[in-house]
Amino acid sequence: MQLILMCLIAYLIGAVPFGYLIARWRGVDILKQGSGNIGATNVGRVLGKRFGLLVFVLDFLKGAGPTFAAPWLSELFGAASDINLVRVAAGLAAFLGHIFPVFLKFRGGKGVATGAGVVAVLLFAPALAALLTWITLLCAYRYVSLASVAAALVLCVLRLVTTRAPFARDNYVLTLFCFVAAGLVILRHRSNIVCLWRGTENRLRESTAMSQLTKIIHVLAIGLWFGSAAFFILVAAPAIFFQGYEPLAKPEAARPAWFPESFDKEKADQLAGIAVAPIFPQFFLLQGACGFLAVATALAWTRLPHRVHRLRFAVLALAWLTALAGWPLAQKVSSLRLLRYGPDTAAAAAAKTDFATWHLYSLGLSCVTLLLVALGMALAASLPCSKKEVVES
Repeated sequence: MQLILMCLIAYLIGAVPFGYLIARWRGVDILKQGSGNIGATNVGRVLGKRFGLLVFVLDFLKGAGPTFAAPWLSELFGAASDINLVRVAAGLAAFLGHIFPVFLKFRGGKGVATGAGVVAVLLFAPALAALLTWITLLCAYRYVSLASVAAALVLCVLRLVTTRAPFARDNYVLTLFCFVAAGLVILRHRSNIVCLWRGTENRLRESTAMSQLTKIIHVLAIGLWFGSAAFFILVAAPAIFFQGYEPLAKPEAARPAWFPESFDKEKADQLAGIAVAPIFPQFFLLQGACGFLAVATALAWTRLPHRVHRLRFAVLALAWLTALAGWPLAQKVSSLRLLRYGPDTAAAAAAKTDFATWHLYSLGLSCVTLLLVALGMALAASLPCSKKEVVES
């Protein structure tokens, strides 16, 4: 009963129709204007960007507030002690309150801003990634619905990719919340998805700021992609293997006195592999994220008349695919690295042979990715240079 009471309070907070109230304050019935939605997007179209931003912030806070205060309310009411459970329950209640507000006969918004507030408290890092996705797609394509649905899907993907056991006992509550929230966002945007498919969805008007921000995101994504790949492949990995542990295997006077005399090259390679292994998940996640941003922005320019824009997209899409393909190869190499030093002599010998082959494949694919990204970065010198050219897309 205490948990239900807490969720009821969160629902009533989420059900406060800020978009409707602000529009009424300005003498407008937002339910009869534009799309008839009480969310920030429709308010911004009808009343202007300032009021749209104000509604977004208020809707965000009514999602973040109950979620953040849920543990305190739980303790006050003597409800469940699982912090994740009470936060998810309160956040979901606020989210549903915005979508189905009792004060407007359950005719609410689409839940993007309120859901963002809930996710920002529950999963801060994935929420930032989802927000960056939303901003990128909004600026590149100017469809709020497309950006919102894509951000919800990215949130789910990141939850699965960055959590070791997303459906384990300690993690399943947050994982299920991501899928439920994404499902509700998609459900509320089903009519927009149909319009997107038919090509009749409303787009935001092009602006110089949106055009410039799209190019900034594109250049930063490619720069970070190339810089991180070049540093790891050409600097970090060789330094660890050839300048870090391997010299310690040599009987030189400069070797630390505390190092064991039995330390040989094979042990040096083993330790170097152990040192490098934790880098791979973050490295490929960064490549995947940068590739997604670069490809998403490049795709928006393929409708422009110059062939360089289509070439850019093809190069970056291929680079992204090679980066994604490199992840299972890296996992294969990591598993063989461990088998090389296993107790089974025959299996270890076979693993050493396979390791050399698969490591060569992995390294070769990484070099191909690096070269393609370098070409994509060179093509960044030919970005769309005028607002008119971008509007034509």
